[in-house]
Amino acid sequence: MTVNDDSFTNWMHREEIAESMIPIIGKLHREQDVNVLLHSRSLVNKSVVSILKTHRFARQIAGEELSVTETMPFLRALTTLDLGPSQIDIGMLAATHRADGRGLSVEEFTAEAVAGATGDNKIERRASRDVVLYGFGRIGRLLARLLIEKAGSGNGLRLRAIVVRKGSGQDIVKRASLLRRDSIHGQFQGTITVDEANSKIIANGNEIQVIYSDDPTTVDYTAYGIKDAILIDNTGRWRDREGLSKHLQAGIAKVVLTAPGKGDVPNIVHGVNHDTIKPDERILSCASCTTNAIVPPLKAMADEYGVLRGHVETVHSYTNDQNLLDNYHSSDRRGRSAALNMVITETGAASAVAKALPDLHAPITGSSIRVPVPDVSIAILSLRLERETTREEVLDYLRNVSLASPLKRQIDFISAPDAVSSDFIGSRHASIVDAGATKVDGDNAILYLWYDNEFGYSCQVIRVVQHVSGVEYPTYPAPAV
Repeated sequence: MTVNDDSFTNWMHREEIAESMIPIIGKLHREQDVNVLLHSRSLVNKSVVSILKTHRFARQIAGEELSVTETMPFLRALTTLDLGPSQIDIGMLAATHRADGRGLSVEEFTAEAVAGATGDNKIERRASRDVVLYGFGRIGRLLARLLIEKAGSGNGLRLRAIVVRKGSGQDIVKRASLLRRDSIHGQFQGTITVDEANSKIIANGNEIQVIYSDDPTTVDYTAYGIKDAILIDNTGRWRDREGLSKHLQAGIAKVVLTAPGKGDVPNIVHGVNHDTIKPDERILSCASCTTNAIVPPLKAMADEYGVLRGHVETVHSYTNDQNLLDNYHSSDRRGRSAALNMVITETGAASAVAKALPDLHAPITGSSIRVPVPDVSIAILSLRLERETTREEVLDYLRNVSLASPLKRQIDFISAPDAVSSDFIGSRHASIVDAGATKVDGDNAILYLWYDNEFGYSCQVIRVVQHVSGVEYPTYPAPAV
């Protein structure tokens, strides 16, 4: 047998194992509300090749490839346990078991590591929480995809309605089509049908009521059977407490804004300050995509090295707020063609750091350039540290943060030498540290942070909504503090 034959035989063997993983992962998700992860990446509803690629990606962050032959025994061990709703990372189970040294079997180690989700310790399934999307643009449609994806077990969040202004001619059909196909993020994973007579979009069995209104005070959500719902405002039309309070009509319990909030509206970056949300808070903001990208790594660096001051330069993809061709715009430069120019513009991300990290007293400045790509941006974070360090130390630290810290769902890490912006389309992390571009000189560090300013941000919004709705389930093994 040749080397090539050996490689192909090994590939087919791993394909077979990955294929056998799919029904186990699906059953755990549907029947026990268990989301199986691999280094913070969900394996639910993934294909054979996607599962294998996710395992191989572990090489980028852990230094060596992770094989399905290593993780499959842990997945099988989970099926023998009386598990409650939770998120379980089989990649971390394999890694921590390898380093454990006590000689425990896979079954013994797994039972111990996830004990908080089993037997008398497990939490009960919670009733699903109604969600309403106010606005159905770029972020609104991605939020819809995520909410539909996460409705698999019948618990958690349930997308009940979208509220939009009435368009002309086949409005609902066109909106369904935009949900079905996306030029950047690809095809919707599932089936979509339209019930025009009842103004409903049915996506993967989820009936979504389309409500036409341009005034939130006129909508009675209880008329559609919606109650105690979380409304996500994707329009950015209102950003202060007074304006967002217009949504607090019958059927709406809380309002989440997908833009930086003004005044006393809390600006929340999940993973950093979501635990500061007061139970009785009814209005909050998820800040901006750029704020979500820079605050988690900024916190990580401040915790380990201290930060005296910093500057963030954002090279940002163009957005719908810019003109396709030169035309009038209320802003100074955004009227110039987004597809043909680099456009200097303002960013509030640096000032927003103070709201998310009030204990960080270092001054942070910021500026932004819009460039002719439709999605994925990069933040260049230049920091003056409190102590000197080395590039190797910083990279080792950030790699470990991405693998095993409470920020591992926010911070990703890549060492690929040829990575470019399109490689990060669909990333579910708030930001991705580019190891190859990182620069450290004594007490100066420059981090290059990629982020999918559409999808990664939408994932952060969903995490906040899960938290305030009470359906954010614990993760095992527990991240290192």
